[in-house]
Amino acid sequence: MSIAAIAVMGILFLSESIAFARTAMTTAIALDENDQPQIRLNFNITLMDLHCDFVSVDVWDTLGTNRQNVTKNIEKWQLDEDGQRRIFSGRNREQREVVHEEHEETLEELHEDGEQAVELNPDNFANFLKQHEMAFIDMYAPCTIWCQRLHPTWEKFGEEVHKLGMPVGVGKVNCVTYPQLCKDQKVMAFPTLRWYKAGEMILPDYKMDRTVDALVGYAKRKLEMEQKYKDWESNNPNDTRTRPNAGNSRPEHPGCQVSGHLMVNRVPGNFHIEAKSVNHNLNAAMTNLTHRVNHLSFGEPITKLAPHMEKTPFMKKVKRVLKQVPEEHKQFNPMDDKVYTTTKFHQAFHHYIKVVSTHLNMGSSRGAESFNDVNSITVYQMLEQSQIVFYDEVNVPEARFSYDMSPMSVVVQKEGRKWYDYLTSLCAIIGGTFTTLGLIDATLYKVFKPKKL
Repeated sequence: MSIAAIAVMGILFLSESIAFARTAMTTAIALDENDQPQIRLNFNITLMDLHCDFVSVDVWDTLGTNRQNVTKNIEKWQLDEDGQRRIFSGRNREQREVVHEEHEETLEELHEDGEQAVELNPDNFANFLKQHEMAFIDMYAPCTIWCQRLHPTWEKFGEEVHKLGMPVGVGKVNCVTYPQLCKDQKVMAFPTLRWYKAGEMILPDYKMDRTVDALVGYAKRKLEMEQKYKDWESNNPNDTRTRPNAGNSRPEHPGCQVSGHLMVNRVPGNFHIEAKSVNHNLNAAMTNLTHRVNHLSFGEPITKLAPHMEKTPFMKKVKRVLKQVPEEHKQFNPMDDKVYTTTKFHQAFHHYIKVVSTHLNMGSSRGAESFNDVNSITVYQMLEQSQIVFYDEVNVPEARFSYDMSPMSVVVQKEGRKWYDYLTSLCAIIGGTFTTLGLIDATLYKVFKPKKL
């Protein structure tokens, strides 16, 4: 019986010790006690069909914050047709306002001796380009302020070109009257000043000052480059190594990657990426907000970091803690690497995000409830829903990311048995084993005791 008691106690001791060594992952809901007034919002988004010149990041919230074209801590990269970074479009850089020229004469007075800027339409557009090897065309919408300010300058520019005898055709297209012609020419903003050579558009479009001198200087440079190319070609027909720039169109894919971070108030709000320019009015019919979310998260960034940031003490702590956290509690960036495609004009995706503060406590101390030790971090999980929103024809679509901070927080922590609970269990095993086997022994003794005759 003693051997049986020792065997039973040994098995129970082993089982209890294993159970004591193990920890369980528990979750709880509590009021979020974070008193920081702002939270960091990290984003990296690729606009598939929007030029960086027209990308604007705006922020709005219920406290009255309304920041337009935010540039601080934001950088933009122009992309090629393969989605690879091609041209750095600036960091913390605001859009430059072009200079407009004021004229004493009205447009009607300038037209008294005839219009030098030819009014083009779908019937004469192609023929105009055939007649002029070099052409400079203004594609405008007469109702916009920027086009109205350019009208007299463009007419004076046409007069100057005619006066100087420059071999350049100066034309203009009313995109309100002929919307399909402008759509075929991929006009994204008004006014669009585009150079044509032998019937082919030369990109990028003109985006400098809108004065007569600036426009004439641009046309002269284009003609000089073309003349240099022709002179060189006639003298070096077989040499391609030192070929000068002929003013040919360079690839101008309208893709832009915008990334950075914003400090937003911990109240409901949104940030949105909108097609906007300080020098143009955007063409709503040609604004495509198809986008890819490369990364979107709240709080200090803990994923998709640069190599030099992976080795910081904070990231070492984060990695140590996250290794112990179940996958269902790692919804830090559920929108990453998702593409949101719009197949029609006048529509865009709006995203609705619920942000939940999450305390991860993987401390080694049994039942510790402090979140300040080296094994505890605070992160933010996200719940996201997206849908397509339709716009009126006159409104420019925007990719909107609306967020709301949950007043509750999730607490995820390890929970193990207390040492005194373990000792109590061991004592109970010893006492229980002796008591149980004592009763069994007494019962067997009574049953099998020899009876007196």
